[in-house]
Amino acid sequence: MTFHYAFNLASYTSHKMRYNTKAHNKRNAMKARVMYDFAAEPGNNELTVNEGEIITITNPDVGGGWLEGRNSKGERGLVPTDYVEILPSDGKDPFSCGNSVADQAFLDSLSASAAQANSSAANSNNQVSSGNDPWSAWSSSKSGNWDSTDGWGAKPEGAAAQRNTSNNWDTAFGHPQAYQGPATAGDDDDWDEDWDDPKAAAPYFKDSEAAEAGAAQRGNSRAGSSSMKLPLNKFPGFAKPGMEQYLLAKQLAKPKEKIPIIVGDYGPMWVYPTSTFDCVVADPRKGSKMYGLKSYIEYQLTPTNTNRSVNHRYKHFDWLYERLLVKFGSAIPIPSLPDKQVTGRFEEEFIKMRMERLQAWVTRMCRHPVISESEVFQQFLNFRDEKEWKTGKRKAEKDELVGVMIFSTMEPEAPDLDLLEIEQKCDAVGKFTKAMDDGVKELLTVGQEHWKRCTGPLPKEYQKIGKALQSLATVFSSSGYQGETDLNAAITEAGKTYEEIAGLVAEQPKKDLHFLMECNHEYKGFLGCFPDIIGAHKAAIEKVKESDKLVATSKITPQDKQNMVKRVGTMSYALQAEMNHFHSNRIYDYNSVIRLYLEQQVQFYETIAEKLRQALGRFPVM
Repeated sequence: MTFHYAFNLASYTSHKMRYNTKAHNKRNAMKARVMYDFAAEPGNNELTVNEGEIITITNPDVGGGWLEGRNSKGERGLVPTDYVEILPSDGKDPFSCGNSVADQAFLDSLSASAAQANSSAANSNNQVSSGNDPWSAWSSSKSGNWDSTDGWGAKPEGAAAQRNTSNNWDTAFGHPQAYQGPATAGDDDDWDEDWDDPKAAAPYFKDSEAAEAGAAQRGNSRAGSSSMKLPLNKFPGFAKPGMEQYLLAKQLAKPKEKIPIIVGDYGPMWVYPTSTFDCVVADPRKGSKMYGLKSYIEYQLTPTNTNRSVNHRYKHFDWLYERLLVKFGSAIPIPSLPDKQVTGRFEEEFIKMRMERLQAWVTRMCRHPVISESEVFQQFLNFRDEKEWKTGKRKAEKDELVGVMIFSTMEPEAPDLDLLEIEQKCDAVGKFTKAMDDGVKELLTVGQEHWKRCTGPLPKEYQKIGKALQSLATVFSSSGYQGETDLNAAITEAGKTYEEIAGLVAEQPKKDLHFLMECNHEYKGFLGCFPDIIGAHKAAIEKVKESDKLVATSKITPQDKQNMVKRVGTMSYALQAEMNHFHSNRIYDYNSVIRLYLEQQVQFYETIAEKLRQALGRFPVM
């Protein structure tokens, strides 16, 4: 693997002089306390800092979640913004006010978003105050809140309103998400910044309690959560009025895009394209920007239907994920991406693992009949130049058919459903996905324990047996008795065989268990989306049930109620179509991965058996 990296100190110094002198001088006076240890990556202009250390912030606006600081020794370099806490000018202890760089940036963006949302609400007669973030109830759940699904006021109106971060295998598989929110629409300077977020990923296997404690220490509730989190007021259609607007609108606008739903042999289903395609993610290369100040990894994507490659950084994948989540997340589970991290992000093993998981994610999107044909996904894979890319990006960010309004694009070619049937279908989906979520997590837990045993104590036990046999042979050889040479040689070889078996045992999980765990890891991400989807459907059903009171008080007409039932029926058909797609993929995936696991296990034990037969053959027959 070839990486291209260059950094010129003179050009970096020249670049720094371009900052506004007055603002820069003011920043020089800023002090910050280091909250967590950070080890610099060699050759990447970073600064190693330790918890409790006081540094001077020389530039807080480097971008991409980084600031530039100087320690007491005069050493200067980059530090993750949320690893430090700014000290106030009066010298008081910052821990009483929680004014970290990351916190301040978040509060600033929240204030701007809230102001914008309030302004919009004041100018619209159709909007209803959304109150508190209705998605916050999901954010504390480990794998989606499956129990809190009653009551309209507490319901999410789209599955996409919170980011799914369940891909950490309950923190044991190194996937604490580090999402900091999407770039502001139309701000191309932000788009050019590096989004690699300063959150260190856990090792491939890590003690769950330690991982959760580390996540809590950083204020990162995402590490143990599979709920999805997005700033709702930045996107149309995701506040509470979105559901009411969809259900109660006298007449929905006729969107240009249509998502047909037909009834097949197994019930409602999406319409699959006549030709399918995949996309190969390969050839990761290291690049740099800002005069070598920042580095990034770029991947080559080649759709199989065009064979024309495009290049994307991780932040581009993250942008695509956000757009798919915002647009389709109310109807379709969108699993989250692999994690972002700082430490070790340029190491070959990490890049290989990230590329493998990006490949799995892209393939999963290509296999979905709605996602794969969507304009935003096609544009992501087929743009021809930077201008076309930015034009498509702005168009996607201005899309108003997001959240629950995606259902207005769906046209079921099926009879209307009554409310009881709709509710039964929803309950059945909720019951199955909850049970499968439990089963997947159980297999992940068992698999993790088995992996640890196979790569730790079990090989050591085989090594101990091997060494003990060889030691015994050495003792026998010291007897001086001439008639036991063949026996001692055979015992020695048996000991060596057990040492070889130890190596086979340690390597075997990479050949079989790895793929089983990755498959479960993917499905855990899918299943973590369903509580929000089910919650939105139950909320719509409850709203229809409440409509009788509205009809009785003449707030809506009987025809309005009928329209509501019809639209909730459309949502139900979409849920059933998605579940049929989910089931067909589930059957194929688990059949393939468990077959592979068993085939590799058979080959593994046959190899061990053959080695033991060879060792046995060396012993003299008495």
